[in-house]
Amino acid sequence: MAPHKLTSAQLISLVSSVFPPLPQDRKLAVLVDLPSAREADNEPWRTRRDFAAEMKASLAAGASQLRLEEVLLVAYEAVGTNNGDLPEFCYLLEGPLPETAQGLRGRPGRTETAALFAGCQLFIAPTEYSATAPLKIAARSHGFRAATMPGFSAEMIPALQIDYAEVARRLNLLKEKLDPAESASILFLVRGIDHYFFDIDLRYRATHISAGRFPEAGMVGNLPSGEAYIVPYEGENEPPSRTRGELPVQFGGEIVLYHVEKNRARSAFGSGPAARVENERLLAEPAYGNIAELGFGVLADFGVEPVGEILLDEKLGLHIAFGRSDHFGGFVGAGQFSSPQALVHIDRIYIPQTQPLIEVASVKLHYPDGREDEVIRSGRYLDFTPTA
Repeated sequence: MAPHKLTSAQLISLVSSVFPPLPQDRKLAVLVDLPSAREADNEPWRTRRDFAAEMKASLAAGASQLRLEEVLLVAYEAVGTNNGDLPEFCYLLEGPLPETAQGLRGRPGRTETAALFAGCQLFIAPTEYSATAPLKIAARSHGFRAATMPGFSAEMIPALQIDYAEVARRLNLLKEKLDPAESASILFLVRGIDHYFFDIDLRYRATHISAGRFPEAGMVGNLPSGEAYIVPYEGENEPPSRTRGELPVQFGGEIVLYHVEKNRARSAFGSGPAARVENERLLAEPAYGNIAELGFGVLADFGVEPVGEILLDEKLGLHIAFGRSDHFGGFVGAGQFSSPQALVHIDRIYIPQTQPLIEVASVKLHYPDGREDEVIRSGRYLDFTPTA
């Protein structure tokens, strides 16, 4: 896709749509993370920070149209991993953004992140590292709303301009199918020859949808949006989880096969270096192997193309995540990982552009009365007509 740009009027319209006004809304903060001394900057990250500053300026100029008293630009030191907990302190900025987190030292506006959460009702987070998990958890107690945009780029703007009423309709139909299901069975076809089966336990869980609008206090999700997702039962209580089977994931030209029992990837197999690295990681960090999410993205049917960023690409089709799940209503969080730096939530996206050697041959949902419903065949959704 060719690069696009949102005008000030389009940004104001977008925010009005994403956050329908609530009586308590007074402040909106645009969150941005800055490179630390430990990591290298990159051009997409710099572009994203410029976008954040432009967004703040446009929304501040249109604050009265949004019925807001103030729009803030808030920076913090990058945490170095997706969905890791945010730093204790952040900075409310006036003037230009510094290039690195070191430029925040000694500047006015230093504030506790918890105090920011308590005093601000709306957040937009076009960050390098996803802030979705910590914002979801903080929103439970503070009641703010947030749209997270990790890895956002101009190439994603067309995904903000599709028919989100139809997106929401399809996601609600998926939720109707998923909520009563006991399990999902997935048949993967690798290199057109090998078949692998993977069963996911969906008992005791509710489906969430991310449809691009956050009308209620406490709601947090990605923008662009377009997925229905559910945390598999992790076996936190009796009985144990029934999630099991062989889960293939493509790394470059290599297929790694994860052996999963009781909702944990226990080992990884393959003939190349990626399998060895993954197996070592599972042994060193068992919580990494937690099957944290089964997601169904629907935007591919609207002509949206992948851009190489999880924020958008996961909204295009089936995806399965490893690691942290507490931000989605699961039970695996920071306490199960060895350190804050090890805390991850990693999506494996099953679309031809990201894993061309693996095809989702079938996804079937199974119900307590013995019924089954095939929702995906040969990588395509089968039916988006209303259920009876």
